[in-house]
Amino acid sequence: MARPTPTRELEQSLPGVVCGVDEVGKGSWAGPLVVCVAVLDPAVPFDQLVARDSKTLSEPKREAMFSTIAAQCTGWALGAASNDECDALGMNAAQRLAAERAFASLAARGVRPDSAVVDGRWDFVSPHVQHVRLQVKADAVSASVAAASVLAKVSRDRQMREFAAQHAYWSFETNKGYPCPKHRAGLREHGMSSLHRTSWAFMANLGLAPRA
Repeated sequence: MARPTPTRELEQSLPGVVCGVDEVGKGSWAGPLVVCVAVLDPAVPFDQLVARDSKTLSEPKREAMFSTIAAQCTGWALGAASNDECDALGMNAAQRLAAERAFASLAARGVRPDSAVVDGRWDFVSPHVQHVRLQVKADAVSASVAAASVLAKVSRDRQMREFAAQHAYWSFETNKGYPCPKHRAGLREHGMSSLHRTSWAFMANLGLAPRA
């Protein structure tokens, strides 16, 4: 069964300049939490938009689409909360911080959205926009959220591959910090890296040593 193509229907129901907001890395064991805010260029015809839900695409396809999606935005920006900030603040506060940084970066580029379509059930973007539309699986139906999902995912994946060169034991180049057998094996054998979220319960459950 073919997946629906994301449209601008949700965006068109909101006033002013509308952005899509998505996060990546919330469920990761290591690395940053990243939020992307993306405003699609309304001059781009719908049939030329290439953004799709990042979860439905392979890594090579996401990489191939990245530049085109970025070019189809009037503006987009990332905000991140480090693993240490995730530990210190808790995930909800860290997500709000990452969103604040993303909106500040977008504003510095002269783009200030009035409304946002946000993937999920809770509002972590107010008060940075006046109008918020929460939508579960928005990345599957909203073109701007789909754009944000790909831009966020590719950007974080690239960063995690770079981290892998200095943190070889945890297979970040393939798992991007998420749970997998190789990641668990690396943790059991070598303990935690400086990129791991030490406050998470799985660390204690695995009986891990302090950070390597």
